[in-house]
Amino acid sequence: MSVALSVQALGKRYGELQALADVSFEARPGELIAVLGPNGAGKTTLLSIIAGLQEPSSGSVSRSAREVGWVPQQSALYGKLSVAENLRLFASLEGLADPAAAVAGMLEQTGLGERAGDPVGKLSGGNRQRVNVAIGLIADPPVLALDEPTAALDGAQRGRLWEFLTRRRAAGTTVLFSSHHGSEAQRHADRILILAAGRLVWDSSPAELIASRPDCDGDLEEAMLALLGELEPAGAEAP
Repeated sequence: MSVALSVQALGKRYGELQALADVSFEARPGELIAVLGPNGAGKTTLLSIIAGLQEPSSGSVSRSAREVGWVPQQSALYGKLSVAENLRLFASLEGLADPAAAVAGMLEQTGLGERAGDPVGKLSGGNRQRVNVAIGLIADPPVLALDEPTAALDGAQRGRLWEFLTRRRAAGTTVLFSSHHGSEAQRHADRILILAAGRLVWDSSPAELIASRPDCDGDLEEAMLALLGELEPAGAEAP
């Protein structure tokens, strides 16, 4: 079975704080993985290291930063530039051989063609997030990492974003996303990674976690809270 991403014994320290400790997992091409856990568990730290924004204190990531698309929770879009101009700028920064073709492809994939000339600052939150994801994918990376991609979106906007991400998964892109919505992970993720105090405490499918907690009535979020409750005496939460 081919491996799209390998994370081995990843650790991250900030002075005396151990934000991540010995996190290891592998991801397959086309796999959609949710990274879950309480606030301060290390979700953003893990994804930002995978995307190359931070260096780990220990361990390794098999992909270089250029091979991982990054979609932060707070976008870095230029509000006065149009959708197409933003995409063209980031395509140029990526050093793509044919930026115009890459921009045209992403406008088609995201369904933003009719908005290509609109200033990003005048778009709805859902459309801005679609531009944000398009920038993460402009270089066609094999792996895409998204930090809370639907946090500020309403139900309809989340649905459209997940339609797009599901198509990318079908095309072979490995997608990792953090979320506070257990229902979102239960519906869309092939697999969940649960972090607690910087450590990986669960790595399996949503269905397996739910099956392991039959008293949670088939609710992934309740099953995750039950798991974390059992682990509380093991240590304090990482900020």
